Parts: sequence; C-alpha cells; structure tokens
Amino acid sequence: MRIYQKLYSAFGPQCWWPANSSFEVIVGAILTQGTNWDNVKKAIAKLKKKNLLTARKLYQLPQSQLASLIKSSGYYNIKSARLKNFLKFFFECYAAKMKLMGEQDFGVLREQLLTVKGIGPETADSILLYALNKPIFVVDAYTKRILSRHGIINAEASYRQHQDIFMRNLKNDAQLFNEYHAFLVKLGKDYCRKQNPKCEICPLWSIKNA
Repeated sequence: MRIYQKLYSAFGPQCWWPANSSFEVIVGAILTQGTNWDNVKKAIAKLKKKNLLTARKLYQLPQSQLASLIKSSGYYNIKSARLKNFLKFFFECYAAKMKLMGEQDFGVLREQLLTVKGIGPETADSILLYALNKPIFVVDAYTKRILSRHGIINAEASYRQHQDIFMRNLKNDAQLFNEYHAFLVKLGKDYCRKQNPKCEICPLWSIKNA
C-alpha cells in the first residue's frame, strides 16, 4: 500500500480502462497484445467509424475484413482470429450477453476464458477486471519490471506468483486493483522504462532507497 499511496499522490486517478462499453474493453484487451495502446486506439476508431463495434457485427464479419480493419494493431491476422475465437465463445456460452457472462462464477469464467485460443492470463484478467469489474490483479511486463527492480520478486517468477503478491497483501477490491495496475503501467511507461529508466525522479525513489 505504500507503493500505491506514493503513485496515487504522484499521478492521481487514472480512470481506466479507456472505453465506452464493456465489450469495447474486451476488444481492446485482445488487440493490445504485443503492441502499444496508440495502435489499438486507431484500430478501434476504425471499427467505430464503420459502425462495427458490436459483438454481433464482428461475429458476422468475415475474418479477412476484420483483419484489414484492425491492421494498425499489428499481427492483425492473428488478432482477428483471436477476436473470432472469443466471439464464438461469447455467443455459444453466453448468447453474447455481457450481463449473463458477468453473473458466472468468477473462477469458472476465468478458466473458461483461458480455454479460448489466444487468450492468456493477462488478457483473461484484463477482461475480468476492466470489463466485468471482478477483483483480480492484472500482471503485465511493466509490473514484472517494477517488482524486480525493487527487489520484491524475481523477474523470472510466474504470472501467478507475481499476481499473488498483490492478491495476498491488498484488500480484495476491484477498484483498488484497477487503479493500482493503471499506476504501474504509467510508471513503467514514463519512469521505469526498459531502456534509460528515470530512477532519480521516479515517484518510488524514496521507497527504493529508504
């Protein structure tokens, strides 16, 4: 919580995930794999411009057309297939109803999502937290880098081991997990960068050197 409080003081509320609907969050979570958010925003903007950003319209859209529309997100053939895989699951298991999916047992839904080809733990947890407001902590490359550099956990530890650090030591609260993950992303982008980190002006400098 000391880290959270330092980042909250430095950055203020982040209001994540940037989207107009829960379904848009899911599309963004799949498209953001392996690319930066600016590229995802362009792809989502194109889908919106074509009035296609609904589950039914994307489900009915030929995969080749979907791939061409999300080209800016990178790996567009792979990502169009992953979107189609999710949409098939969404329709077959939940009749494309977000409310129905949200009412499913949390653990059961996570396991179901992980069976969808192309959806790994980070994407599944992003869907659960940001689209469905479920209390699960999302771990990404920024999280791993920051925890490793602060000597909290080895960078080679598993996704679950990183996640457990937060789940065991924080109140089980979706809003808290939401803000915390958003803070770590901002910290990783602006300060704890892979190359040329800005350690001396990092908001966590006083904690690391206490």
